Amino acid sequence: MTDKQNFAGARFMTVAEVADMMRVSKMTVYRLIHAGDLPAVQFGRSYRVPENAVESYLGAAAIDPQHGTGSYGR
Repeated sequence: MTDKQNFAGARFMTVAEVADMMRVSKMTVYRLIHAGDLPAVQFGRSYRVPENAVESYLGAAAIDPQHGTGSYGR
């Protein structure tokens, strides 16, 4: 949920579509939205997430293999 962001021309995804894309549960997506980590707009009781926001979130969460970040056993 974000304040006064410009979503003109944005393609929106449902929470279920975001969950499928990220391979997480819908509850995880709702938690990301409510925590402010994933911007969304609310239509009635439903949330829609801009597609580019999902891509940005996943890009920022990517692990750098050269630095060994996120490797198991280290």
